[in-house]
Amino acid sequence: MRPGDECGMGHPPFSQFRAAHGIYRSGCAQPRQGIAFLRTFVNPGNGAALSAGKGKRFAMKRTLRLGFTYDLRDEYIREGMSPEAAAEFDKAETIDAIAASLENLGHRVDRVGRLKRLVERLAAGDRWDMAFNIAEGAAGFAREAQVPALLEAYSLPAVFSDAFVLAVALHKGATKTLMRAAGIRTPGFMVFGDADVADAARRLRFPLFCKPVAEGTGKGVEARGRVETARDLGERVGDLLARFRQPVLVEEYLPGREFTVGIVGTGEKAGVLGVMEVLLNDRAEPGVYSYANKDDYEERVDYRLADDREALAAGDLALASYRALGCRDAGRVDIRSDADGLPSFIEINPLAGLNHIHSDLPIICRLRGNSFDDLIRWIMDSAMERL
Repeated sequence: MRPGDECGMGHPPFSQFRAAHGIYRSGCAQPRQGIAFLRTFVNPGNGAALSAGKGKRFAMKRTLRLGFTYDLRDEYIREGMSPEAAAEFDKAETIDAIAASLENLGHRVDRVGRLKRLVERLAAGDRWDMAFNIAEGAAGFAREAQVPALLEAYSLPAVFSDAFVLAVALHKGATKTLMRAAGIRTPGFMVFGDADVADAARRLRFPLFCKPVAEGTGKGVEARGRVETARDLGERVGDLLARFRQPVLVEEYLPGREFTVGIVGTGEKAGVLGVMEVLLNDRAEPGVYSYANKDDYEERVDYRLADDREALAAGDLALASYRALGCRDAGRVDIRSDADGLPSFIEINPLAGLNHIHSDLPIICRLRGNSFDDLIRWIMDSAMERL
């Protein structure tokens, strides 16, 4: 089977593409006749349309009072957390840029901050029309779900995915189990809570790759995570268990191309923002989009929007994964191909980074010719349909 002939869900994909890397809707369902090219990305619920490539659209008239929830990196470091442990949290420049963009759209932004501040504000009787939540949480497998769960308890709507999706998605093993149940192609894997890896050596095909089961921002993802023997596997799993104090995901290593796929919207209205290929240069750690490579991406990594057959198959698979988990408003899906060019699901981030310079979704927007304000507008348009 050639790359792109199927999308990992057991039947042919259909796609709706817009020229020049426009947002396209794609997925695996009953086949449609032909391929329809879109000149605009339309949110049917409000009748507004994004003109091709320029980010101009009819303005939504409604102004919201938004409670902005986030974890500020410097705050945690001042409290004694290491820079690596705090890597998922946001810099002040990120918070400022998001708040400015929301205000440019006409919304009023109340900077609430972390979970403890939200608890205090809710207890004091404060309420908002909606929360713009990017809080990562500080502890536990379900840490990204803590703020959304609290908001749900108070019947306060929030931007991005709900507590269930965020709780599942952070645990890579649980997510891959659900993806397999949905028929999404993903490499063979196992999760280990100790260094007895004999089962993996028998059941999985080397080379294997090891990483913490519930970390983000590439933490614990390193070139030495790729192992060739059972002995190396045991040593690597033991090292990750000691460093991160959580189970380790072991999966079959795929040697092909690597993509990160940006998605905006919800359900059947979701569309692929862009399929960005990750190209490691000679200065990078080889073979993996690691924590070190991400941290120094300007020197080590080249990005390009890809629209060949394999890349479009990756986009199909990513969007099917996004919909299968029930993600909302925006997110990012990491896809990697095998030696034959067949893409597989690696992981999903329904709370993707929004640093206006360095994060993948804004980078995809820049490569498309769109602004950070465009991205925030699309996210808010999707979320506001739930009001």
